[in-house]
Amino acid sequence: MSIQRFHTNDRMSQAVVHGDTVYLAGQVAQSAPGGSVTEQTRAILAQIDALLAEAGTDKSKALSATIWLCSMDDFAEMNAVWDAWATGGNAPCRACVESPRLASPNFTVEIGLIAAR
Repeated sequence: MSIQRFHTNDRMSQAVVHGDTVYLAGQVAQSAPGGSVTEQTRAILAQIDALLAEAGTDKSKALSATIWLCSMDDFAEMNAVWDAWATGGNAPCRACVESPRLASPNFTVEIGLIAAR
């Protein structure tokens, strides 16, 4: 079975397709570093939509998501954006955990996702 990699460098790929499954790396808000939780979540979900489209699928086929927040105090703010995005009865399985530090202090939200193709 073939493996396709998207946006790959020596360290990682942003998306990997194996068979009919798409695995996304944890996404941070590249277009909104230092932004509010709302801004970062919107930017991340837009990145996820773009990566899924590039891999030949979309959010309606999302299977599982993991969300990291620097503070669970931001849970409701992140969920307001997530709930508007995850519509149509196709919400994936999901875990949300607090991680006091992400890869850069400019980011307070990170989302990883797995989807079917």
